[in-house]
Amino acid sequence: MTDDPFVAHRSLLFTVAYEMLGSAADADDVVQETWLRWADVDQETVREPRAYLVRIVTRQALNRLRTLARRREDYVGEWLPEPLLTSPDVADDVELAESVSIAMLTVLETLGPTERAVLVLHEVFDVPFDEIATAVGKSAAAVRQIAHRAREHVAARRPRMEVSRTEQQQVVERFLGALTGGDVQGLLDVLAPDVVVVADGGGLAPAALRPVAGRARVANALSRFADLVPPVPVTTPLVNGAVGARIDPGGEFDTAITFVVEAGRITRMYAMRNPQKLGRLDEVAELRR
Repeated sequence: MTDDPFVAHRSLLFTVAYEMLGSAADADDVVQETWLRWADVDQETVREPRAYLVRIVTRQALNRLRTLARRREDYVGEWLPEPLLTSPDVADDVELAESVSIAMLTVLETLGPTERAVLVLHEVFDVPFDEIATAVGKSAAAVRQIAHRAREHVAARRPRMEVSRTEQQQVVERFLGALTGGDVQGLLDVLAPDVVVVADGGGLAPAALRPVAGRARVANALSRFADLVPPVPVTTPLVNGAVGARIDPGGEFDTAITFVVEAGRITRMYAMRNPQKLGRLDEVAELRR
């Protein structure tokens, strides 16, 4: 391991920033800002470099979150987090995989910046409340209350993700088989009655501007896919810690899809089509807790 604490903890810092921001590009910027501040510090005086670095990256991410909130108000259609290609190690770490899932990051978007920071730091990275308090500029007692509220908020909205990777793979492959084969009944069988599809084109690629809900509507919308000529390539990479789908990588129909699976059926789908958000699917992201 390197002697430089920043290099040693860089993957952790990126993961913290990404979970707070939902954007790899913005997380990279925040990590770079953290490095610049770390370089100006008398490192011999820092007793706990990991805690110190997490504190810096949290503050920088909070500043960035407030800027992003204004930018996202003008976003065309639904905004979804930037998907990442992840390793089997991330998928094997159940807590980390759930925390970086598109479904969870989308729920985190409904929290305020401070609530999001507190929840991510405490629930995912086990940062003590007193350290979080220093990072967010609140008292430890206030941070405990914020954490409690944020947990309740997320618990009421988070999808239940309690299936094995094997089951997820099987359901996704059933879905893709029906999709590419134009099998409408197969689609109906693999979709939950109240399935919801959220798509993000950002005004740069065709995508539904609002979520599409209901098995019949979703199956009808997807049934046209098999008519594409020539057929487009489809793969099943690990995206944000779970088996996802990549349709037509780099082509006209380039889309990354992640799924929430419950009881053998798909309950939610997140389709990322904004080409500015698909650049991280060609190289595995280093995520760490």
